Amino acid sequence: MPISDDDRAFLFDLLRTPSPTGFEAPGQRLWAARAAEFADAVDSDAYGSAWATKRGANDAAPTVLLEAHADEIGFALKYVTDEGFLRVDRIGGSDHAIARARRVVFLGSKGPVAGVLGNTAIHLRDREKDEKAPKIEELFVDVGASSREEVADLGLRVGHPAVYADAAELLTESRVTGRALDNRLGGFVLTQVLAALKTGDRPQAATVALNAVQEEIGGNGAKMATYAIAPDVAVVLDVTHATDSPGIEKAKHGDVKLGGGPTVTHGTVNHPAVVARLVEVAEKEGIALQHESSSRYSGTDTDVVFTTKAGIPAALVSIPMRYMHSTVETVDLGDVEATVRLLEAFVRSVRADDTFRTEIL
Repeated sequence: MPISDDDRAFLFDLLRTPSPTGFEAPGQRLWAARAAEFADAVDSDAYGSAWATKRGANDAAPTVLLEAHADEIGFALKYVTDEGFLRVDRIGGSDHAIARARRVVFLGSKGPVAGVLGNTAIHLRDREKDEKAPKIEELFVDVGASSREEVADLGLRVGHPAVYADAAELLTESRVTGRALDNRLGGFVLTQVLAALKTGDRPQAATVALNAVQEEIGGNGAKMATYAIAPDVAVVLDVTHATDSPGIEKAKHGDVKLGGGPTVTHGTVNHPAVVARLVEVAEKEGIALQHESSSRYSGTDTDVVFTTKAGIPAALVSIPMRYMHSTVETVDLGDVEATVRLLEAFVRSVRADDTFRTEIL
């Protein structure tokens, strides 16, 4: 379904809301309120994963799980110097090579606190040493304080999280850039699919849209929530590396184009029957689909969803993205719209006699 002005406003609101791993509640509340507009019920668990359920028209049909993750990478306050500078550690896969001279915002006990990752002027640096990417322990944040006491007065202590302050913006009418598109974009797609399923006939299958916490540190939220939901089949939604920008070796990383449509991954954790159905509905609906391979594991929540209980037939669908885990992550909204169409078509294709099993006997 096309992205309306209202949809776009929600997306940018979601992207502006800091939700680093372990501290996703603000973004989850926003997501749950939006999902509730299109679902029959919304629920959450002890750690803050949230899911919205749309009842199916046939109780005998399988329950479909559509899953994305809610958390973003960031930093955690590790140590405060006597002079009031902050040392930090990574939350998730933060790229500390791009960190110096960037603005951050800490989520302190008294509210947001702005800071800057210090960058010694080029005139003063040891060129041979300091032109290299800094180690995480070499980074420091200046919040305008002159002592530990002043830092404490700002409402900051060891353990408080931070994210880059960069906001999302449109590069063109169809391309968005900014931080946290990985994978706040997935949560947005889930709400778009729920909205699409609300129109027309009710699908045979019940649908659960899960926005899970803590993917960036191993899929903890998806593991817990999938166990509670106990679906019969699952499609996990994340982002993948677009390899069409300079300097990326396609023989090593594959050929994925921004604007070329979502990807489906083949192999390992991806169940062949679920993948086949995704390919089938894409062909039927005229949706451009790109293909990726998985040789060991997917590096996404699919890795924990498919092993839940006795095993959940699952597959990974991904939205191409340039510059992942940076402040300029870039996606094409045409790929987003195509992904919504693909997931809606998948849900509507599921019938009572679908088992998504690999038949051996």
